[in-house]
Amino acid sequence: MQKIIKLTLRPEEAFNPDVLEEALIKKSGIKEADVKVRPLKRSIDARGRSVKVNMEALVSVKEDLPPLISYKRDYPNVSHAEPVVIVGFGPAGMFAALRCIELGFKPIVLERGSDVQKRRRDLAAINKEHRVNPESNYCFGEGGAGTYSDGKLYTRSKKRGDIQKSLEILVAHGASEDILLDAHPHIGTNKLPKVVQEIRQSILGSGGEILFDTKVIDFLMEEDRMKGVVIHDGTKIEGLGVILATGHSARDIFHLLHKRGVFVEAKPFALGVRIEHPQQLIDRIQYNCEVDRGPWLPASSYALVHQTYYNEKQRGVFSFCMCPGGFIVPAATAPGEIVVNGMSPSRRDSRFANSGIVTAIELEDVAHIQTVDDPFKALTFQQQIEQRAFEAAGKTQAAPAQRMVDFVEGRISSRLNETSYQPGLVSVNMNEVLPEAIHERLRTAFKAFGRKMKGYYTNEAQIVGVESRTSSPVRIPRHRETCEHIQIRGLYPCGEGAGYAGGILSAAMDGEKCADMLIKAYG
Repeated sequence: MQKIIKLTLRPEEAFNPDVLEEALIKKSGIKEADVKVRPLKRSIDARGRSVKVNMEALVSVKEDLPPLISYKRDYPNVSHAEPVVIVGFGPAGMFAALRCIELGFKPIVLERGSDVQKRRRDLAAINKEHRVNPESNYCFGEGGAGTYSDGKLYTRSKKRGDIQKSLEILVAHGASEDILLDAHPHIGTNKLPKVVQEIRQSILGSGGEILFDTKVIDFLMEEDRMKGVVIHDGTKIEGLGVILATGHSARDIFHLLHKRGVFVEAKPFALGVRIEHPQQLIDRIQYNCEVDRGPWLPASSYALVHQTYYNEKQRGVFSFCMCPGGFIVPAATAPGEIVVNGMSPSRRDSRFANSGIVTAIELEDVAHIQTVDDPFKALTFQQQIEQRAFEAAGKTQAAPAQRMVDFVEGRISSRLNETSYQPGLVSVNMNEVLPEAIHERLRTAFKAFGRKMKGYYTNEAQIVGVESRTSSPVRIPRHRETCEHIQIRGLYPCGEGAGYAGGILSAAMDGEKCADMLIKAYG
């Protein structure tokens, strides 16, 4: 007999692997001797005076439990199969490559950045020497932005693809089994590189190709048909079609497409700052604890949103990519700009909590931007603010910052708090960095957030600028059903860079879908 049960545990039961199984059996009320149990779902409920953990578990009496995952790393050899060109080796590109192999086709993956080992040196150069390599950084390189930018796996894209399969692929390549269990799964920046390397080995071991430090400089097109690409040394690489999975920061690719007559368009995005609090303060607010959350509860997170009005225009201000127990990192992709992002290690044990706090930027908000090409109005707006942040903070990778209450009340901070941001902070008036509409909306929202979370609005927190790469400011339009570009046959815009995903899981599932559609059409 097998059945699914729902029950509630204390944190010290739910998060202690040594006692979890025993606690589930005891709470199930089943008295038979031969009982096996497997947790299926786990979520924290902190709404009451004490924190509870809601669990769902599979209980099996006198029967073996089914395998934890059904996905197997059992790929065919595609060394001599027809090739598919994939540009970019982030989540969309990786999962597109795996799907091509499953379907019997050979992926040729081109990644402008370095592999994870070499990429570490490029990240160290940003943090310590303030030197940005425009080809290999926190956004570009093996695994994409997600590899060194947290590894959160939750998504609202329930209809985009098979979430369970995507999670199982990650577990099969070394991710913790906990990602199958938790309501908000998270791998962690310290664990993701190993998972990414294992996916690389699956692709190479099956006869696929991955070329690192390889930049696409042109497209091979015959009339309205995409045949392949040209890389930096002049080599031409052809295939059944091209899956374009370049991420939200590959500005040169957007411009190259436009130059070659491929239709792209401006799209709304969001822009703001990172807010950094002491993690202990967020724990006290969220868990109602006086001193410490204890050894079993994970670092607490939050999700906030507030509707603001400025010049009679309504725009939402919301938290984005909240990183409990995390670090703020420099995410610029070119010299002369400041961009910040957040990440958390697997244990989320930093003393700091940070989150993007951003406001929606609609196309009417960038109508004033002077640019020859309308598709790049939002991108130009984004770029101008990043460059302004660089100038304001002293033209290094040190980031402009201001304590929260000082920002809201219009005072330059006489001192800044400790920070997780390695290149350092510079106290500035953030009004010099952010356009008026944005800083006024943020001021309104911070006070509102303080009413929703008592203690959130404080000078113990500081804002760090700018959080500008929330999503792509350019869309590469495609057909809804086929995923093929609306104008160019054989071109499959994919993932965050094309404007069709918003995180690791949604990008991964979009990569699989694009591979399916390309091979269905041309394979």
